[in-house]
Amino acid sequence: MSGTPPDEERARRREVLRKAGVYLVTEESLSVGRRSEEIAEAALAAGVRVVQVREKDGTARRALEIALALRRMTRRFGALLIVNDRIDIALAADADGVHLGQEDIPMAAARRQLGEAALIGLSITAAGQLAAPDAALADCLGVGSIFATSSKSDATLTGLALLGAARAAGGGRVPIVAIGGITVGNAGRAVLAGADVVAVIGAITAASDPGRAAKSLLEEVRVARARATR
Repeated sequence: MSGTPPDEERARRREVLRKAGVYLVTEESLSVGRRSEEIAEAALAAGVRVVQVREKDGTARRALEIALALRRMTRRFGALLIVNDRIDIALAADADGVHLGQEDIPMAAARRQLGEAALIGLSITAAGQLAAPDAALADCLGVGSIFATSSKSDATLTGLALLGAARAAGGGRVPIVAIGGITVGNAGRAVLAGADVVAVIGAITAASDPGRAAKSLLEEVRVARARATR
């Protein structure tokens, strides 16, 4: 936001993410012949407020095309745009941040390139990673694969317990994002186990009606949050 100090803007983005409930991750190869722009627009119209561009099976050129289109859409809906791994694409699309894996560049190096306003998320696949310096620098922790998933062939199955460990390690400072095998049938379990947000690919991208699928997921998260606060 113009005129807002970078640290305040990053805090604002972090709270948008924390409250979002559902976090769409794009993957055109898992979208049943549809373009990622179509899927994202339906999800945003349904109420999703965070979209990550993760086009592992496509070209960098196509990923940038998607990111640029989604940047326009997310601004229209007041939503966040995150890019998976690719700092160059995040910069070119003026994204709100990136999400990095354990094998990507260190958090401090990413911060130097992206600036203080950017959100930088980090994948957590084992409890030992929570004590590493990068975890302390992250703006959100993406935990999983919580359930079995076909979206990532080399995913490490963590189960639900790691969500609680991540929440305890973060001390409530950063949003906890559950990812991996999330569906409308198990999203509530992830929230009750400690997630603030559930990230999904196929549960929306492969749905016959992506907008309706997004609404159902948002409702499941809402109900689980209400149960968690009782």
